[in-house]
Amino acid sequence: MSHQASPRGTFLMIADALKARIAADPDMTELPSLAEVMRDHKVSRGVALRAFGVLRQDGVAEPAPGERWRVVRSGTRIDRRPLDQRIADIITAEGLEVGEAFPSASALADRFGVSRPTVTKALEKLETAGLLAGGGQGRVRTVRAVPTREERS
Repeated sequence: MSHQASPRGTFLMIADALKARIAADPDMTELPSLAEVMRDHKVSRGVALRAFGVLRQDGVAEPAPGERWRVVRSGTRIDRRPLDQRIADIITAEGLEVGEAFPSASALADRFGVSRPTVTKALEKLETAGLLAGGGQGRVRTVRAVPTREERS
């Protein structure tokens, strides 16, 4: 990217480049990380954030707490519930019983496409709510309670 001033604004050019990338790749589900945009376009964090803001305003992408920004495509249904609620659904979806082992943080991170620390925070919420027991370094988490319909909604 040129270091000359642009009448259009660098952040708008970055937003246009990201839109073109999204249009060219129908399988793209998330934006590059903020660090990647900063590195690839040689811009500051503020400029990259403004580009992401344009994408949000245009309805092309949206932030996902604890995850990368996700691409919004018309006709695609996205589960926007907090991660801890989506993880709690595993108990009922997979028919887990009280006392059974729960998937590891690493497995959940892969499954939901988020970092392990993000999953760990969500698992801690579920432990606090009394749905999971155990956990911690080297210990297997187990199901302590099956969520009721009200807890899942």
